[in-house]
Amino acid sequence: MAEHTKSVKLGEIIREFDLEILHKGPDYEDTPLTTLDVNRPGLPLSGFFEHFDTRRLLVIGLTEHTFLNQMTPEERRTSFDKLLAYPVPALILTRALEPYPECMEMAIKHDRTVLRTAEHTSAFMSRLIGSLFNHLAPQITRSGVLMEIYGEGVLIQGESGVGKSEVAIELIQRGHRIIADDAVEIKVTNHNTLMGNAPDLIRHYMELRGIGVVDVRSLFGMRVIKMEQEIDLVVTLEPWDDHAVYDRFGLEGATTEILDVEVPAVTIPVKPGRNLASILEVAAINNRSRKLGHNAALELTQRMDEHFKKLMDEEG
Repeated sequence: MAEHTKSVKLGEIIREFDLEILHKGPDYEDTPLTTLDVNRPGLPLSGFFEHFDTRRLLVIGLTEHTFLNQMTPEERRTSFDKLLAYPVPALILTRALEPYPECMEMAIKHDRTVLRTAEHTSAFMSRLIGSLFNHLAPQITRSGVLMEIYGEGVLIQGESGVGKSEVAIELIQRGHRIIADDAVEIKVTNHNTLMGNAPDLIRHYMELRGIGVVDVRSLFGMRVIKMEQEIDLVVTLEPWDDHAVYDRFGLEGATTEILDVEVPAVTIPVKPGRNLASILEVAAINNRSRKLGHNAALELTQRMDEHFKKLMDEEG
C-alpha cells in the first residue's frame, strides 16, 4: 500500500476557475497549494492573527469588503500591510468586487498575487474547496479490484491468485461495471467518503492467469467501464479454512478503516463450487439494504427471540 502527499500549483487553480489576475506575485503560477482549507480573513483584517495559517488562499467577499469600507484609507493600508506581509499564496476577490487602492498598494509592496472572480462568495468557496479536495485529499494505492455492483462500489481484496480478476470478469459479463483492476487509487472526498479510480497507465487493462493481459474496454465495450466510484463495501476473498470461524449471521457489522474512513467489510471464503459472482451480488444488495435501514440478520434474530419467548411463556 503506497501513500502520497500531494500539492497543486496556483496556476492550475487560476485556469480551472478562469480567475482574473489583478497582480502577479513572483513565480505565481508555480506557487504550491498544500492545504485543503481556505480562509476568509475577517479577523486578520481587524488585526487578530493568532492561529493564522499562511498556507491558505484568502477569499474576500462582500462581508469583508463592506467591513473594510468602514475604515479610513490609512486603516485599510495598515490592515492590508499586516495581512499581506505574511507569505500567503494569493488573495481572491469574489462578486467582481473592485479592490481597494490600499489593497493593491500593499500587494505590490509585498509581491502578493491578487485574483478576482465574478462568482458569489458562497458558490465560489464551495467549488474551490471541492477542487482542493480533488487535488490534495489524502490518497493511497491498494491492490485489488473495484467494481460497481447494482450501484454499490465494491472493493475486492485478497492475496494474489485467490481469483479477484476472474470473479470480476464474470461480474462484467453479468452487466456490472469495472473501475480498476490490480491497483486502485483511493482518496477521501470533501464529504468524508472514499473515491476510487484506476491509475492512468493501466486503466481498462486486466491480467488473467493463463491468458495474460486483456483490454476490457475492447472486449466488452464502454458500457462496462466507469472512471471512478465511491467505495461502499470492502470484500476480502480468502482461501477456505476448515478450522476458521466465519460469520454466518452477519450481526457483527464488521468495518475496515481506509484513510481514517470506516467502510463496511465482509470476508468471503473461497473454495471450488462457490459461485463468487452471485455471492458478491448478494453482498452488494445486502449492503445497500442495510444503508436503507433493513438488517435481515437482526430481523431474523428478533423473530427467533420472539418465537422462543413465546414457547417459554406457553410452557410456563
